[in-house]
Amino acid sequence: MTLPVIAAVLLAALLHATWNAMLRGGAERVTASALMAFSGAAVSAPVFLVLPYPPPAAWPCVALSGLLHVGYMLGLVATYRSGDLGETYPIARGSSPALVAVAAAVVAGERITPVAILGIALVSGGILSLALARGARIASAPVALLTGCFIAGYTIVDGIGVRLTNDAVAYTAAMSLGWGALMPFLLFPALRRAPRPTGRQVAAGVAGGIVSILAYGIVIWAMQRDAMGMVSALRETSVLFAAVIGRVFLGERLTAQRLASCAAIALGAGCLALAS
Repeated sequence: MTLPVIAAVLLAALLHATWNAMLRGGAERVTASALMAFSGAAVSAPVFLVLPYPPPAAWPCVALSGLLHVGYMLGLVATYRSGDLGETYPIARGSSPALVAVAAAVVAGERITPVAILGIALVSGGILSLALARGARIASAPVALLTGCFIAGYTIVDGIGVRLTNDAVAYTAAMSLGWGALMPFLLFPALRRAPRPTGRQVAAGVAGGIVSILAYGIVIWAMQRDAMGMVSALRETSVLFAAVIGRVFLGERLTAQRLASCAAIALGAGCLALAS
């Protein structure tokens, strides 16, 4: 991986952990998820005033990505109801890089070096050990793992879609519009029962949507240039940022065992940086 790609994906990791903390810290997460989808779509729409739509070959990817992202958001909301950020986030994120690497090899014919495989294993193992270090509750694990499957699914779909489009900005905008269009229909029953959000919650949801689409747009740009499995694993170093955010802003514990897990993730990221 080149230095610009590494730096960009690490920035995306920080942004990703930030909007997850916004969602985790919110009082009503279904409403926050809807606001994030709507705001992401709103900032994406003007892109097509200056750029063409993705080619027809990429439209199935756009549609499928929207469905998978909705499933991911629903899984994320359910996950955060059963555990805290430092416990559930690592399970959801740590289960995806290996799945992405295997699926990319099968679907897209990607090949990665032994050093990259070691890096992916270290990142995934370190992330999952964060949850074990906390003593993850059995109740939170299945939903978090299902969320990880959604993450792997939309990562592969979007990696293929951006390569068919050959324009990361246009594809990201189209994917965001598809996601935003689907969210009202799938979340409407839950939104009807949700309490009216406060001004602060609306602001957090809108800000989270803008941050999330920026973070994932960077990842899509990186997947246009490098192997999906490597980009996915490097992106999941966001758990390092999530651990710090959870400690500083949400009052969650950061033990020596969890710090050791973070060291394994950092070592894995170093392997990915060295891999060609």
